[in-house]
Amino acid sequence: MDIELARTFLAIVEAGSFVRAAERLNVTQTTVSARVRSLEDQLRRPVFLRNKAGVTLTAAGEQFLRFAPTLVQVWERARHQVAVPAGRRAILAMGGELTLWNPLLLNWMVWMRRSAPDIALQTQVGLSDGLLRQVADGVLDLAVVYSPRQWPGLQVELLMEETLVLVTTDPSTAGVSDPDYVYVDWGADFAAHHGLNFPQFSNPGLSIGLGPLGLDYIVQVGGTGYFRKRVAQSYLASGRLHLVPHAPEFPLPAYVVYPDDAGSDDLEAALAGLRAVAQAEEPQPRNGSTPAEPVTASQGADLGAPIPAE
Repeated sequence: MDIELARTFLAIVEAGSFVRAAERLNVTQTTVSARVRSLEDQLRRPVFLRNKAGVTLTAAGEQFLRFAPTLVQVWERARHQVAVPAGRRAILAMGGELTLWNPLLLNWMVWMRRSAPDIALQTQVGLSDGLLRQVADGVLDLAVVYSPRQWPGLQVELLMEETLVLVTTDPSTAGVSDPDYVYVDWGADFAAHHGLNFPQFSNPGLSIGLGPLGLDYIVQVGGTGYFRKRVAQSYLASGRLHLVPHAPEFPLPAYVVYPDDAGSDDLEAALAGLRAVAQAEEPQPRNGSTPAEPVTASQGADLGAPIPAE
């Protein structure tokens, strides 16, 4: 079977129509229809029912949906593995949202390099839906994101639970006030919580897409904003930042997503490393303070000196 047939089938299931699937795949609707006809000819069964509202799966389509993600994933894994660099025995492709890279995924790369040096790593930054689509397509072996939605063929595992707290450089601050407020984009869930609690800041004067950058900004310039509690803890302890009293706190859980049928030793090693660094991640003191203890070999691998959290 042409793997593009399975890929097109999954795109239609996700998009809900041939037209939107064609746009997503960057092909014409005629091409999408031709691929579906070819798929149905090979399966000898129709897989979609067309109607004015879009498409729905037939009984045969429901059954094929159980296998289509695996077909695409296995093909992409095969493409990865035949391109293994010299001196390595395997390739592992990982993706993560921007604000998760420092320090969590950076520490994970250190863990992998020391624990599995014979595995080549390919890493990329992206948005949640795009990363999940690449895992579903087999382009990525796993991804770490904040708000994953359910996706056929993918396993979602809670990796760590964060809390966002409102902090300020001015201890007299009693709430959120412009122009000192810095809005950090922590994703769709945070935006929804934030909009309900602070509708007056639907169009903030300063919006930053990277948490560490926003934190460094208010420490240097002054201001107020929402940041991860564990990362802000060292600043709170030193008195450089202060919690805003009675301000709402927002959850920010991080998840690792990988294929349902993935059971390779290499992926298990990567997951073990993620769990280890997630458990060990603590805010790192600055300005010469004593650093927190690193993950030790007895905890799974030698992570070495932790990379300072921002």
